[in-house]
Amino acid sequence: MTAIQPASVWKTYAFWAMWVGVAFFSVYPTCNWLTSLRGEYFSLYFAAELDVPFVPEFIVFYLSMYVLFAMPPFFLKVTELTALGKQLIAGTLISGLVFLLVPARLGFVREVPESGLIESIYSTLFAVDMPHNMVPSLHVVFSTLILLALANASAGEHNKILWYGWLMVICGSTLLVHQHHLIDVVAGLALAFALRRIIVKREEI
Repeated sequence: MTAIQPASVWKTYAFWAMWVGVAFFSVYPTCNWLTSLRGEYFSLYFAAELDVPFVPEFIVFYLSMYVLFAMPPFFLKVTELTALGKQLIAGTLISGLVFLLVPARLGFVREVPESGLIESIYSTLFAVDMPHNMVPSLHVVFSTLILLALANASAGEHNKILWYGWLMVICGSTLLVHQHHLIDVVAGLALAFALRRIIVKREEI
């Protein structure tokens, strides 16, 4: 990362941020609405997973994904931002298709903790995010793609460990705040790794 990024980096970031936003807000809410109209859903989780404890404080780590969206222009080059933008859009479209083909439901009973700010956060989250659109976890897809890009662009093992550690915490948080199940996380990771391998190679040609 350079101290001051060139204008081309910011223009590229703004361009892809716009289209990623268009893709997400077109696909995710639509799939949520369509799935809510269906009467039958898949239960893609093991019974033992329902014993995963609910740790409301992990919502901080869960929501840290949104901080990640602001970080790429400070660390990535134009070609890397372009690849990441394409990956995020492809991940959104593919996930949307899977949401419609495999309408899964959340096995956990959602709880709103009675604790000030955290209560407000959960109430808002549950109001806008229905317990559908489970597999793959788009939260994990987005987080993985961004953090792998940042790790790849970072010099030094300590920096890479930081990015990978952040990814592990976010993945764990999706389970501990009872927003996803194990297969959702695994599918999200698999999709992100596949997209990164395919699209990055094309960017390098």
